[in-house]
Amino acid sequence: MTQTGQPGFLSASQTAPRQIWFDRRELDLILWAYGKLVAEGECRDYAIGAYADHAAFCMYKRASEAPTWIIEKWPELARRQGAYSVTNSAGLVLKRGQDLTQVLRLFDKKRFNVVD
Repeated sequence: MTQTGQPGFLSASQTAPRQIWFDRRELDLILWAYGKLVAEGECRDYAIGAYADHAAFCMYKRASEAPTWIIEKWPELARRQGAYSVTNSAGLVLKRGQDLTQVLRLFDKKRFNVVD
């Protein structure tokens, strides 16, 4: 990347790398599910990541550990398997779909136990 007048600014010929983000509605739904898990004592911390090919919302039982659950948005999979998925700390996809509300219903049901 060549530098123009001021550091941190891109010239007209340069473009910022494309990143995938959650929109306001998606983030509202995710934070609602996260809030319920915090109230139940299942989560204490979270992190949001935006990458070139996907966005990730990671939920942690403890801040010093690997994420307990990861909610991901993969737009390139929207027409095939569904853009949204929830994976656990082992990388197993727990639920995947095209509607975020349906995917987040995984957290409404007590189908799983968190093992310390």
